[in-house]
Amino acid sequence: MGVLATFVGSLAEAWQEVRIHKGRVLLSLVGVAVAVCALSGSVAMSDIAQQGTIEQAERSSGRAATLTMGMSPADTSTAGWQQADQAWFDVLDRYQIAYATRVRWDQTSVQFPEGIQDVSLQVVDQPYGEMHRTLIDHGSWFGVDDSDRLAPAVVVNTAMWHSLGSPDLATHPQVTVAGLGGIEAVVIGVYRTSTWDTWPSMYMLTANFASIVDPTRLISSAPQYEMWVPEPLVRELSVRIQAEMTAGLGNSGFVSVDRTDWGAYMDDPTAILRIVTLVIGGIILLLGALGLVNIALVTVRQRIREIGIRRSFGATSNRVFFAVMMESVVATVVAGVVGVILAVLIVNSPMVSDLVSGGLVSDMPPFPASAAVFGLIVATVVGALAGLIPAVIAVRVKVIDAIRY
Repeated sequence: MGVLATFVGSLAEAWQEVRIHKGRVLLSLVGVAVAVCALSGSVAMSDIAQQGTIEQAERSSGRAATLTMGMSPADTSTAGWQQADQAWFDVLDRYQIAYATRVRWDQTSVQFPEGIQDVSLQVVDQPYGEMHRTLIDHGSWFGVDDSDRLAPAVVVNTAMWHSLGSPDLATHPQVTVAGLGGIEAVVIGVYRTSTWDTWPSMYMLTANFASIVDPTRLISSAPQYEMWVPEPLVRELSVRIQAEMTAGLGNSGFVSVDRTDWGAYMDDPTAILRIVTLVIGGIILLLGALGLVNIALVTVRQRIREIGIRRSFGATSNRVFFAVMMESVVATVVAGVVGVILAVLIVNSPMVSDLVSGGLVSDMPPFPASAAVFGLIVATVVGALAGLIPAVIAVRVKVIDAIRY
C-alpha cells in the first residue's frame, strides 16, 4: 500500500510540475505529439494501403487461395469439352468447393447511341464476383437465377455505363449486342473500375453465353477454371485435383493446377512503406525528445534550491530521481494521447481513407489498436529517456550547495 501511495503521489506531483511549467514544455511536447501522431498514423495507413494492395491483387487474380486450372482434353470437340466440364463439376462436388468459376475472355460489339463499338467481354460464373471482390456501384452482381433469364443479364463497367447514357437500372435498360447476333441484353449492374480504365467492358454468365453463340466459338477458346479453396489445404488440394482431373480426361489429356492469387508470390506489399514512415516518424520523435531534454535540464537547474530543501527534509535520492523522471514521462504520455487522438481523426477521415485506398477498398480496416498502443509506448519510452539525464543531475546535487544556490 505504501508503494502504491508513493507512486500515486509522485504522479500527482509530476502532473502539478508539468502544469506549473507548461509554458516551457509546450513547444517540446508539440514535437512529441506530432511524432506520435506520425508513427501511429503511418502504422494505420500502411494497414489501409496493404488492404488496398491485396484487394487490387484479388480483383485480378482471385482471393487467397485461388487455384487456377488449365486443361486440354484429348477430344477437343464439343462432347470432349462437355466431358471436361462435367469432370470439373464432379471435383467441386467431391471437395465441396462452393466458390468456383469458368473464365473466358472475348470481344464483341455493342450498339451505343453514337454507333456500334467494340467492347471487352468476360464470360464467368456467378461466384466470380465474390472471388474477385468485384465492387458494384449501381445495381447488383449476378444472382443465382440470372442464368435462367430469357434476355441475358450483363454487368458493365463505369465507362460503358456512361457511354450508354447512364440509364437508371431500375428501368431494366437493354443494350443490343451486335457481335452476338443482335441479342437484347439487360444491364443489371455497374462495377467500379479505376479512373484510367476508360475502355467499355462487360460481364456475362457462362450459361447465357453458351446458349447464344455457336458451339464452335466455345471450343475455339479454352476457358480457365478457378477455385477458391482454404489456404491451409491449397497444396494438398492442388495435387489431388490435378491427379483426379487427369484421370477423368484420360492419359492423352492435359491438366495443370497452380495457385495464382497474390499469396503465391507476395508476402507484405507495404513493407517498404512501413519502413520509410517509421524512419521519418523516428526522426521527428528524436527531434522532439531533444527539445524536451533541453527544457528539462533548464527546469532542473532552476529548481536546484527546491530539490535541496526537499532533500534536507528527508526526501531520498530515489524519490527525487523518480519524481524528476516522472515529470518528463507524464508530459510525454499526455502528448502521446493527444498524438494518438489526432492520428485516429486523420486516418478515419473520408478524404485520407479515399486517398490512401484509391477508393477501391471494400473491407476498410479499422484503426488498429496496436498502432495506438505502439504510439503510447513510444511516448512513454521517450519521456523516460528524456527525463533520465535531468533526474541524474538532480540526484547528484549536494544538499548544502543546493540550499546556498
